[in-house]
Amino acid sequence: MNRIEWQALTPPVAPAAKPPAAGVKPGQDFQAIFNEKLAGLKFSRHASERLESRKINLSPEQMARLEQGVNKAAGKGARESLVLLDDLALVVSIKNRTVITAASRQELRENVFTNIDSAVLL
Repeated sequence: MNRIEWQALTPPVAPAAKPPAAGVKPGQDFQAIFNEKLAGLKFSRHASERLESRKINLSPEQMARLEQGVNKAAGKGARESLVLLDDLALVVSIKNRTVITAASRQELRENVFTNIDSAVLL
């Protein structure tokens, strides 16, 4: 049997399908994944406790501005940002979309914020 006859006898092999990336559901399109990743901000337990103990409530307008600031920081490649929003300072993990800690203007005096790579002024 020559080489041409052998190739005719072997069935074509379909390329192996790539497994979906982590956190991606089969059949989910890019826009759905993108929207899911941009879904609202989370607050760590520490940040929630800080806000609650200081009786700080973020209005829907403030939350919208905070999310816009986080989106801008993400667009610039930030990882951990200090976000100054009105009379609040919030340290936010941009990658995880999580507020890590929060402080009011009165608590900002003589404080040092570490492990941040950017600041967002809103």
